[in-house]
Amino acid sequence: MNSINQLSQWNRDVSRAIAALGQETFFPALIDAINGQVPINYPQVWLYHRDLPPRVLYHQIPRSALAAQVDEYLDGPYREDPFYQTSVQNPKSRLYRLSRVTLGKLEQTEYYRDYYSDTGTVDEAAYVAKLHGGNVINLSMMRLPQQGPFTDEEYETLYILADPVSELIKSHSEHDDFAVTNLIQPGIDHQIDLAFRTFGESLLSPREKDVLELMLRGYGTDTSASRLDIAVETVRRHRKSIYRKLDVSSQTDLFSLFLNSMSCLGEAGGQDPLKIYMAPR
Repeated sequence: MNSINQLSQWNRDVSRAIAALGQETFFPALIDAINGQVPINYPQVWLYHRDLPPRVLYHQIPRSALAAQVDEYLDGPYREDPFYQTSVQNPKSRLYRLSRVTLGKLEQTEYYRDYYSDTGTVDEAAYVAKLHGGNVINLSMMRLPQQGPFTDEEYETLYILADPVSELIKSHSEHDDFAVTNLIQPGIDHQIDLAFRTFGESLLSPREKDVLELMLRGYGTDTSASRLDIAVETVRRHRKSIYRKLDVSSQTDLFSLFLNSMSCLGEAGGQDPLKIYMAPR
């Protein structure tokens, strides 16, 4: 913090975030507080678990950029994301900057070539909050070309805020409504593989089920085609059929459906949890 005015604004703004703990307005209030100190673009809140697809909990991304920022990310590149890799490997810090995580070699990475170069952003930093059960929440903050990369002074400000931001996210995650709806609970790890193998099998053909499982495990179209020894266009055709049969329109919707259906694993008794999840109540 560089002035009394900045500190006063932070205190006012973060007080609103504290008052919103456990409510849907928490993440918007927290992002507003951060943005009041350092200008950020395309803020995104992600839930990571090492064995499951990521889930976007909240974002402020314009519709025109949503496909590039979220859908393309979930279509496989997330596994190569340095922030994702750091988050699921017991992170030691509460704030990371992309250029530092990649040692200044971002443009030489496969992640940059396959995904990041198309996002239209020039820098990124992320707050990390480690939760129970292997869950990690990242609050990702980007910069667009008109603002340029974070300056050293701006990054220092973000670093100063890291402890309260991370602790607030952890406190928010401990509220019952949020935990029950979003978090992967401790002790469910042994059921995850079963979910991958059974999800959607009652509605899809065997080959579509093979493609779906690779999608859920984070493999992109090219890798899926290679692993299944089929043409890329065949994989794309199966993906379109999967979307239609499961009544979803994007990778985001598909992953949300998968994660939500996991609550029915026990009742499904080793069969497709979707049969239970989608049954009339």
